[in-house]
Amino acid sequence: MKSNLDLVNDTDGFPYGNGPITIEGQGLFTLLWRDADGEYPIGYVLDRVVEVFTQLPASLTGNLRVDRAARTLLMFQDLATEPARTAAVAALTQHLREQNIFPLLCGWRNEPWPVHGRRGELLFSVERAAVGLFGTVRYGVHLTAYVEDASAPHGVRIWVPRRAANKSTFPGMLDNTVAGGLMTGEDPFECMVREADEEASLPEAVVRAGTTPAGTITYIYITDGPNNGEAGFVYPEVEWAYDLKLPADVVPQPKDGEVDEFYLCDVDTIRRDLAAGEYKTNCGVVMLDFFIRHGILTAEEEPQLAGIERRMHRELPFPGPHWSNWHSA
Repeated sequence: MKSNLDLVNDTDGFPYGNGPITIEGQGLFTLLWRDADGEYPIGYVLDRVVEVFTQLPASLTGNLRVDRAARTLLMFQDLATEPARTAAVAALTQHLREQNIFPLLCGWRNEPWPVHGRRGELLFSVERAAVGLFGTVRYGVHLTAYVEDASAPHGVRIWVPRRAANKSTFPGMLDNTVAGGLMTGEDPFECMVREADEEASLPEAVVRAGTTPAGTITYIYITDGPNNGEAGFVYPEVEWAYDLKLPADVVPQPKDGEVDEFYLCDVDTIRRDLAAGEYKTNCGVVMLDFFIRHGILTAEEEPQLAGIERRMHRELPFPGPHWSNWHSA
């Protein structure tokens, strides 16, 4: 049975501390970006990915420059505009997909995801399935929809979906009511509204009127392979959390095939399923965050609560809209 700390460890699996880091026996290179003020990190790239990159022509890798002593690399620096860089990244990732080099790319979604610079600018976009090759920050939204019920433990029941059995990632596992990835140019709240319709058939008016922003959850996830295509890739992630108190007569319904079924669960059932490892990893952490914010999980019950909260709000080393001073940098 998994403890609350185990659930966090499953999601925030990247080592803490300084010095060389090894993931699944692989070392890491830091992907740098250079601007007028110098170089700064934007991603983590596995050794084996760097080795593949070095075997490709410069026309595909954006004049790749690798410093093996410093364990850093730069790519696409010579392209002056974001559209040109995005096109070059697309050509590289499409080539890797066609060559079937990385199983990670079997989950191709045709969704552009953003890579941000430290001044708030968009550096380039990359296909969702290929983000792990560059180890850049991924962004998503998670909505927890609940119903007040005085007869239930802690006075609430939460709508919990089971992911479709044919999903490319975490098939058949339990999830948050609504969750999805943030595409380039998309506002987090608008992404959540879109996903609430697509995944759960929730009326837009109800979602817009009743949803409450609940901050962000940040961590660095390491892929495990069976649930996400290929093990050992580094995913720094930012998830915007939202709460939605639903009236009893509004019932989520599957719409786009992402979900097989919704269940209205009490807190004790959710705790049992979390401990049994039934939840998609980051969804378990989002649920813990909901429990903490609503006074369901307290320090009296969980002695390690302070450490758990720190791990759920990890400082990420790369820039993006999770930085408090992002637009003023």
